[in-house]
Amino acid sequence: MFEKLDHIGIAVKDLDQAMKLYRDAFGIEPGMVYESSYTKAKIAFFPIGEVRIELMQPVNPDSVLGKFLEKKGEGIQHIAYKVKDVDRSLTELEEKGVQLIDKQSRKVRENERVAFLHPKSTNGVLIELIQED
Repeated sequence: MFEKLDHIGIAVKDLDQAMKLYRDAFGIEPGMVYESSYTKAKIAFFPIGEVRIELMQPVNPDSVLGKFLEKKGEGIQHIAYKVKDVDRSLTELEEKGVQLIDKQSRKVRENERVAFLHPKSTNGVLIELIQED
């Protein structure tokens, strides 16, 4: 089902400061920086080999990400796995007893669909399934 690890999502309080760390200390340039109305966050993706690091700063403290930062502080918020068909994967996982946050995928960018699995079913880890169209 999982084709590969796509990215690791990290919640940060200050995206500019976090980007500076990745650029200046780690020597990595962002591949994409944008603001997402879907997640209500400023986002920067840093490619490292075949995996990306997604730095996310909430723009709304009442968003899911804002509440995560308030409760848990900065750190890993989710792990994303690439799949061929998100909706088919959701059906298969639900049949196997995995609790879903999303019953069907959502389009988040022009060529991407995503859905999330509930951490209660995945050993406390928020898992994102991502499909490129």
